[in-house]
Amino acid sequence: MRKYTALFFFIMFMIGTDTFLISPLLPTLQKQFGVSTGIAGWMLGAYTLGSALFALIAGPLSDGWNRRTVLLSGLLGFSVSTILCGFADSFWTMCLFRFLAGVSAAFTAPQVWASIPVIMPASRVPKTMGIAFAGLAASQALGVPIGSWLAVAQWSVPFWTIGIASLLLIAVAFFSLPDMKPTTFERTSILRRYVPLIMSGKARSGFLAYLLLHLGSGTAFAFIGKWMADRFELPIGQIGTVMMFLGFGTLLGSMISSYVTRKLGISNAIVIGMSMLMALYTIMPHLTNLRFVTLIYLIIFSTLGIIFPVVMGALTSLNASIRGTISSLANSTMNSANTLGAWIAGLLYVQFGGYSSIGIFSAICLALSLGTFLFGGVLARKDEHTGQESVSAS
Repeated sequence: MRKYTALFFFIMFMIGTDTFLISPLLPTLQKQFGVSTGIAGWMLGAYTLGSALFALIAGPLSDGWNRRTVLLSGLLGFSVSTILCGFADSFWTMCLFRFLAGVSAAFTAPQVWASIPVIMPASRVPKTMGIAFAGLAASQALGVPIGSWLAVAQWSVPFWTIGIASLLLIAVAFFSLPDMKPTTFERTSILRRYVPLIMSGKARSGFLAYLLLHLGSGTAFAFIGKWMADRFELPIGQIGTVMMFLGFGTLLGSMISSYVTRKLGISNAIVIGMSMLMALYTIMPHLTNLRFVTLIYLIIFSTLGIIFPVVMGALTSLNASIRGTISSLANSTMNSANTLGAWIAGLLYVQFGGYSSIGIFSAICLALSLGTFLFGGVLARKDEHTGQESVSAS
């Protein structure tokens, strides 16, 4: 069973590294392809756009297929398209290959979450889920900085490294994973799977709040590398070092999330955490000391690491019978927000006063998100609702 846990960890590590890699490379790629700051963010947004669009159909479709085959196919597409990114010779070819990588990731990542309950004993499912999520956090702490350091030699090297490493994971998955064919062959339309969520006011509020949460955090993240290069004149290697602290923050937050929510309660943890984020996003762009900026980012991403698992747990408890579809919709919502955030970040950075306007925008999004979570009732008495839904689903 440990081989499955390790495999899922490294798959999510590779996907996470590829997702976040563009941010520290953005100044270098902008110069390489000769594009303006206003549209450079689309090299990041193309990936999240592909993932957002295809996540809506990947999850429901794969419920009727062999998950092993879907995972292997998605991982192969992810490997090839990421390697091709290293050969991009223009802004538009880079956007195309990033889009294809995002599409492939949309078919791969949901299979990890859906496969764990199938092949792992029930007693080990929560721990394995946590380790897989830690792969994403570790990608920020280690994968993105390592990619930035590799890019010092040549910007293409990180893409080739991720692609080749993912090919090795395909070989491991091919020989270790069992077939995971669906137990039933009921044909249900994709739209019909989303009807219970569309009809639920609580679900609509929850996903709107989730969209705003990621829009705020994603907009701020998109231009971190660009801002650091402009404000502190950091080379790409040092930007990667700062990014390492962001990843360690996310990893720390995910590790203590259950402890914090147990001590404070679900609602209090969300209110306190998001209130802190509003203040920090507003203040941080005005700091002139790089050490203070790094510390603030560590706190911000630790707080996000605490909040995200709690919010995701609240969403998946909305309807226990369609958790796969909920996960796909959540993934699409996240990537849609990050895509929109990359475009908004470029616009704000160029037209409205640089990174300080991005900080204000992020704070407003988080305030709206918090209000929607609270007034929509998504976080209210979550544990009781989860228990009731599980019983009814059974």
